[in-house]
Amino acid sequence: MNYAIIAAGEGSRLAAEGVDAPKPLVKIGGETLLERLVGIFLRCGAESINIIVSARNEEVIAHANEIAARSAVPVNVVVKNTPDSMHSFAEVTRGMCGKFCVTTVDTVFNTAEFERYIKAFESDDIVDGYMAVTSYVNDEKPLFVATDPSLNITAFRDVAAADTRYVSGGIYGLDEKALEVLDACLRDGTSRMRNFQRALVAGGLRLKAYPMGKIIDIDHAADIDVAQSLLQEYNHTI
Repeated sequence: MNYAIIAAGEGSRLAAEGVDAPKPLVKIGGETLLERLVGIFLRCGAESINIIVSARNEEVIAHANEIAARSAVPVNVVVKNTPDSMHSFAEVTRGMCGKFCVTTVDTVFNTAEFERYIKAFESDDIVDGYMAVTSYVNDEKPLFVATDPSLNITAFRDVAAADTRYVSGGIYGLDEKALEVLDACLRDGTSRMRNFQRALVAGGLRLKAYPMGKIIDIDHAADIDVAQSLLQEYNHTI
């Protein structure tokens, strides 16, 4: 399966709080967020990995290219400024076939849970996508995921409701049907990942919510310590 990482954000909130490193270069236990994800994908048997980084940050570009140079599988670094994460998603999934997985660079999770998620997605020939979800909310503007009792996704909401036990974890397992919806979103002028996800539901794609325990987004300086504690809680060696 092919994988991709959206690492094109500016990390302005981290910078405002005194974190010197650009978000993809923030270290958790001595490993950057970017190289940690690449390593996890390789352990899951990635055939290729696409990474999009901002053209405005030479340090991140250099780091991504270093990772690509030493990788045992093809790692394609896309250097481009995009208006939002949906457009970044479009860049890193261009030309993909079959099933694929895309994550944001600031997503920290239990590696063992992720491996189980990937195996479940790869073995399921009925649904069109597995969206990793969490009941742990640490995002300022979480995307609430509405599900039926079988965890089939029925809606993506900006506010909580009776049917929203989970929020999006920023991990998207999809197949190529999703790219047809993405193309329509781009033509229609749709922006933002949450609106693309709503379009997937509106387009009739069968999406399953996959609970993955705690998932941390590194948006603030304090989140770095929280993520470190999370990995220690899961007995990770980092």
